[in-house]
Amino acid sequence: MDSADLDIVAALQIAPRIPANALAGILDEPVSTVTRRLKRLQQERLVRVIGSFAWSLVTSGNPRQMWFRCRPGETFDVAERLKEFPEIQFLMATSGSADIYADVFPLLGSDETEIISNRIPSISGIVSTESQLILKSQRVGQSWRLHRLAPGQNEALAAFAVPVNRPAFASIGDLNEIEFDTLLELGRNARVSAAEVARKLDVSRSSAYRTIQTLLTTGAISPRVEIEPAAAGYPLNAIVSLQVDPPAIATVLDELSQHPSARMVSMVAGKASVIHNGVFAGPEELALFITDDIGALEGVRSLDTCVGLSVLRRYWMDRDGIRIGNQVDGLIRRQNHL
Repeated sequence: MDSADLDIVAALQIAPRIPANALAGILDEPVSTVTRRLKRLQQERLVRVIGSFAWSLVTSGNPRQMWFRCRPGETFDVAERLKEFPEIQFLMATSGSADIYADVFPLLGSDETEIISNRIPSISGIVSTESQLILKSQRVGQSWRLHRLAPGQNEALAAFAVPVNRPAFASIGDLNEIEFDTLLELGRNARVSAAEVARKLDVSRSSAYRTIQTLLTTGAISPRVEIEPAAAGYPLNAIVSLQVDPPAIATVLDELSQHPSARMVSMVAGKASVIHNGVFAGPEELALFITDDIGALEGVRSLDTCVGLSVLRRYWMDRDGIRIGNQVDGLIRRQNHL
């Protein structure tokens, strides 16, 4: 990916559904060039613009972070078995105090207790497991940005972002059939047009447009750009677990969530109190983050760092190096079909 490709990605992170002609104007590129580059990035599975479902529509509770120790030489065999669980949203082989790290979401229709206490630990090759309940997420993956565009460009792009300004759906059962089917289409391709949805679902274009707007403005789905950070110059993924004095937790969460490396920053229930999942350009940048940024925070008593060896799944999509696969089956289900 060259500089022009990364500019397109950075722009889409701000306005994922911006029309190609408007995007080209803001980036000062020909429309044909922007269209061709974006098509290539998607065809080569380097970039996908998908929809992030509201947690209340796909889960029955808070997610958990799980850490695994494996028998020597069996880490990647265990990881392949873990990929069989649609509940696992993020999966990474690591070095450090654990061999594998995973984010596990209690999807609707899943038995979380059975999965965490029995099915996963019984996988051959796992020596031990540890899980921590996420109490609060201060930052999530779709908030991560490539900071490379001019302030005026960022402002112009922000005008194309659809605001969430209507009451949220309480559950997946509140969606009618057209809304549910449109939700699936947006999940697969958040840039899908009303004309494409109308054709696929055999509804009028005006109905498709209204439904898309309803889903976006209620936050039922949020467009997000999926790119493996390594493809954008951030090949080092690290998870830093912090023990923090209780009075300082809120401040630490706020400070870490504003760091440019942050993809997910959470308060958890476990040996650690704050987890920072971040991406870095290299070891030197991670070292500075630990010594300068974390070192400046009051209330941090200790830390543990696990460095990623290989990201195997991110946001329910398996990864082949920097290339993005399809979303796993079973992520979202109709309420009346559970």
